[in-house]
Amino acid sequence: MRTLHQFHGGVHPPTNKAQSTRTPIAVAPLPSKLVIPFHQHVGNIAKPLVQAGDRVLKGQMIGRPQDGLSSAVHASTSGTVVSIEMDVVAHASGLPDLCAIIVPDGKDEWVPLQGLDYRSASADEVRSALRMAGVVGLGGATFPSDLKLRSGKSKVKTLVLNGAECEPYITCDDMLMRERAAEIIRGAEIMRHVLGAEEVLIGIEDNKPEAIAAMQQAAATSTDHMEVIAVPTLYPGGGAKQLIRVLTGIEVAAGVRSTELGVQCFNVATALSTYRAIQLGEPLLSRIVTVTGNISDAQNFEVLIGTPVNELVALAGVLPDTRHYIMGGPMMGIPLPAATVSVVKATNCIIAASDKLFPPAPPAMPCIRCTRCADVCPAELQPQDLYWFAKAKEFGKAQDYHLFDCIECGACSYVCPSHIPLVQYYRFAKSEIWARENDKKAADIARERHDYRQYRIEREKQEKAEKLAAKEKAALAAKEAQTADGTPAADNAAQQKIQEALALAKQQAAAAKPQNTEQLTPQQQAEIADIEARRARIHEIAQSHVEHPKE
Repeated sequence: MRTLHQFHGGVHPPTNKAQSTRTPIAVAPLPSKLVIPFHQHVGNIAKPLVQAGDRVLKGQMIGRPQDGLSSAVHASTSGTVVSIEMDVVAHASGLPDLCAIIVPDGKDEWVPLQGLDYRSASADEVRSALRMAGVVGLGGATFPSDLKLRSGKSKVKTLVLNGAECEPYITCDDMLMRERAAEIIRGAEIMRHVLGAEEVLIGIEDNKPEAIAAMQQAAATSTDHMEVIAVPTLYPGGGAKQLIRVLTGIEVAAGVRSTELGVQCFNVATALSTYRAIQLGEPLLSRIVTVTGNISDAQNFEVLIGTPVNELVALAGVLPDTRHYIMGGPMMGIPLPAATVSVVKATNCIIAASDKLFPPAPPAMPCIRCTRCADVCPAELQPQDLYWFAKAKEFGKAQDYHLFDCIECGACSYVCPSHIPLVQYYRFAKSEIWARENDKKAADIARERHDYRQYRIEREKQEKAEKLAAKEKAALAAKEAQTADGTPAADNAAQQKIQEALALAKQQAAAAKPQNTEQLTPQQQAEIADIEARRARIHEIAQSHVEHPKE
């Protein structure tokens, strides 16, 4: 019998789970259109591979993962891409994101699928297959699973499968474990093999006896060491750090990865998607979604990624007094900006909210320092102090009090007698700190660019000055290059050329033989002698000028 441990705090809100577990998982029909965002995971947006007018098949990759932290996106059924455009997505900000709009053709025609024998393949091949299959964490974080299967320098001893599902209203994992336990176990075997883990611990809250029984039966067929453990029902016991603490006693401190302590945690739905991606070659195209709240027939559906929420809730009989929709649970879920947004990989539950189910919160009263929030905080923080710092915009103080250790579970707001929306203050403070850090990074980059520009300008000035100095130095050296008697080198070269020309003329004159001189009269000979004498005199004068040019 394994010894269970406790984490600090926790609350017991009404579960409201029974209404959506009365019927088996139903398969939602093809919607009228699919709106598939290219950014459904932590990290970089997938790069679109299709354009308007393209026909796609079910399972065809339409978004390739970018470098680093990213994951692929696929067409959920066969049809035609009518546009690639910005559309409102299921996000708390309400901002649009790049989406592929696909109109199904009704054929649901698959691309050829190719599985992988993970026992003979390398760990890198398995991780690459998961990356290209678009498998991400389906517990809500949507972190790419291929990266979580990298143990790094530390050896992972324990693989934890999270089937706690502590959030009220949500039952998708409960029904998944009841109906598809064998596939979850097969996926856990793949994960254990890639990580090299020694054991697999499957934690399920004790308010899910049917799921516990199904998982125990499936785990008994596995050759790997797997243990299904019922954990106490306590919110937020389904948090990764809290479940690891309960099952192993290991405290994962802030800023520390669980893999550094020899533990890795995955959601049970992620394990099933891993099995289908590796063994069958199926990319992540659908997921189980709980549709509940102000609904006539609350139940779980297997829904194609990209299905509009308004078409999904219509299948469960949404009631007319529904005011808005919440994606996720009432504690940590986000209000959807519109009913037309689509189901994404992070969508585990859609709650139809009405004033009867979720009445408007009463006006917030002043904090009375009752410390109830501190008593229930699973991260062992001081929520009342964080509230004061956030309200006063003393964000540095909030960071000193470990604001970013807050998991935003909402337990503090749930027990606050003054009805203070504490989590909203923490989210505000975090967003302001992130914005200021981004501004600081932008300013640092701008400063670096300015400094480099100044350096480049100074460097160019220095290079120009060096070139000018070298030119002046060369001119000065040429000017100083003179003969020993002060004659410039250029004059010496000219005189040398004159002497060479005179010598050549003498040689030519000596070699030339006078013609018609055999029968000269005495008068002619006297004239020739006179000419030769004058020529000799001219040569003497020229030679004297060359040797003594200044005389």
